[in-house]
Amino acid sequence: MQKILFTKKGLDRKMISKELGENLDIDFVDVLSFENLKIPTFDLKNKSLIFTSVQGVNAFFENGFSPNENFVEKDFNKIYTVGKKSKNALRKHGFGTFKIKNNAKDLAKFIIENFNKENFLHFCGNLALDTLQVQFKNEKIKYKKVVVYNTKFRYPEIENPFDEVVFFSPSGVQSFVKYNKIEGKKIFSIGETTTKEIEKFTKDEIYTSEESTLEDLLHLIKNKL
Repeated sequence: MQKILFTKKGLDRKMISKELGENLDIDFVDVLSFENLKIPTFDLKNKSLIFTSVQGVNAFFENGFSPNENFVEKDFNKIYTVGKKSKNALRKHGFGTFKIKNNAKDLAKFIIENFNKENFLHFCGNLALDTLQVQFKNEKIKYKKVVVYNTKFRYPEIENPFDEVVFFSPSGVQSFVKYNKIEGKKIFSIGETTTKEIEKFTKDEIYTSEESTLEDLLHLIKNKL
């Protein structure tokens, strides 16, 4: 029986088994851990907010922040997210999302083309990529990172053999490959940014989902196994 390893715990095993079938040995390993930081709240008036992870959303509200939503005004008080999970996390707290994109590059492109007069705050982790920062700096867009959680590498050592491995983030890739080889494995990735990181460690083919969702990733896996 083929064994597929997901580099994240807390996923819905029943949903995965239902989608992929019963002829796979499914296993999970946590490659990262997250620690929310305590920071003093400050006024968010006339600021638009960006969230690129669920952890960023959760840490934002845990610190006592609350958005000043105003989707009518053109140049401020909007909320942007990367990925549906971030959007859904905001919804649980009663807030909507003005625009959602699959990755930071696409989000930056949308903002630059449509609403570049805004003043942006990006609530993120300590390992957040500089994609937005670089793109906005080139366009002279006001942007600031607010680090609200730390990402820690767990560096697991996988003793049992596996045939396929599924990655969910660049930092997850970095943590996994420290003690585990991925050459000769069938590799699945949840998005282009993660795939670019995987390419640093293997020349093998990488199967990348078009949407940054578990559902789309599982559909891809099912079609390629």
